Amino acid sequence: MLSLDDIRAAARRIEGVAHRTPVLTSRGLDERAGGRLHLKAENLQRIGAFKFRGAFNCIAQLDDRQRAAGVVASSSGNHAQAVALAATLAGTQAVILMPADAPLSKRAATEALGAEVVEFDRYSDDREALTRELADRSGRTVVHAYDDPRIMAGAGTTAVELIDAVGALDVLVVPLGGGGLISGCAVAAKALAPGVRVVGVEPAASDDGQRSLASGERVRVAVGATIADGQQLPQLGVQTFAVIREHVDEIVTVADHEIVEAMGVLFERLKVVAEPSGASALAAVLAGRVDVAGREVGVVLSGGNIDRGRFAALIAPAGGAA
Repeated sequence: MLSLDDIRAAARRIEGVAHRTPVLTSRGLDERAGGRLHLKAENLQRIGAFKFRGAFNCIAQLDDRQRAAGVVASSSGNHAQAVALAATLAGTQAVILMPADAPLSKRAATEALGAEVVEFDRYSDDREALTRELADRSGRTVVHAYDDPRIMAGAGTTAVELIDAVGALDVLVVPLGGGGLISGCAVAAKALAPGVRVVGVEPAASDDGQRSLASGERVRVAVGATIADGQQLPQLGVQTFAVIREHVDEIVTVADHEIVEAMGVLFERLKVVAEPSGASALAAVLAGRVDVAGREVGVVLSGGNIDRGRFAALIAPAGGAA
């Protein structure tokens, strides 16, 4: 099982490579939410998302033979970019399986970092099977987007930094996709801030996490359409769910229009650009899905990779001219 020691070791491994991202506050947001919000700005991380933490922690532990063979990963964008950069820094080469409908900006960024991109259909193909087949055929090491203790430990350094900066939290709200981020953050938070309530947030169109936590076993759902492409997954990982079941208190869902509202608020109040998945945790707080009244609340802004055209198109209806 993942431990705080694993996360501390990851923190030492990524020190000086990953950014120690800032924690943002806003009196206006506090008044609106009814609690004191501490926003961990992983949109300002290298490659624009928390994913770099886990990818580098994982790839930095490969031996010489594994580095020579290269790595393979599947991702809609942020993990792809993270693996591409981490592979370059480690002197190895990455192949990324990416959904054909992934944002063009994320694909372009991944290729610019030196990775080869292979397309698949997120609605009909089995990404796990395709990744494993490519790895078996090429001898590459799989760098899983979430279901790997090294990835989870790296992601958990996000919560370590947040609590180091602001002290004990009453509530920690974290975006949920495959479960790597919330797994690491939950382990770290529960160890460093006993009594903290950890809440995961996922899009209503892909509520496998909420259903799984309620049933006590992993539930697979049909992937629904949502603007939060980074959280558009049918099922939690085996290893991430084991941690979530033990350490996460609640999982809530948000609608796309609530995510857009949060993106607009971040832009207008804090001058921060967040992608839809990156804003989902704040969306849940602002929509009243999480009880934060009078509490010290950590909110992870998990990423900011969105091109300006899509960003403007999403927030303009809610906020007027962008």
